[in-house]
Amino acid sequence: MAMAVMILGCGVESAAQKTDTDKAARKVHYSGTFPKNTSYIVISKKEYKLYVYAKVKGEKTLIAEYPVCVGKNPGNKQKKGDMRTPESAPDKPFKISQIQPSGYWKHDFGDGRGSILSYGKWFLRLNTYKWSGIGIHGSTNNEESVPGRGSEGCIRLRDEDIIHLKENYAWVGMPVTILPD
Repeated sequence: MAMAVMILGCGVESAAQKTDTDKAARKVHYSGTFPKNTSYIVISKKEYKLYVYAKVKGEKTLIAEYPVCVGKNPGNKQKKGDMRTPESAPDKPFKISQIQPSGYWKHDFGDGRGSILSYGKWFLRLNTYKWSGIGIHGSTNNEESVPGRGSEGCIRLRDEDIIHLKENYAWVGMPVTILPD
């Protein structure tokens, strides 16, 4: 019995853990065509999800969803360095202002690992009207944080998901609504 506990403690996943991971996978709900300029993003900090919606034949349609990591601390961003993800009003969404290659960007999280690759292949910079440096990006060297809390304020996706989002849906000017916790 003690041996089984030791094996589980050494990183062997239980069936329940695998099921939880599977539930947090990317889901594509609609694979048809739609005008790209009708698509938009809604991020639920409470659910740790990024949703892509678009108008399909005049109807709001869920296109895809991705698990995300949001700011380490709950609540709306109040000041630089507070580890919170900013929230937008539904009637005044943020916008993607730039789509930047970030596969070579490094960051020091202050956790003893030093300056490491951190942003995945793409950084979707957000115009948040108040805060600079906030974006949607990958999770190189931090994949285990998705879904959940752990970022310094950005929205973190798995590396393969930021590639999928960028290649299939994201565009400069795309509205992004970030809902409260």
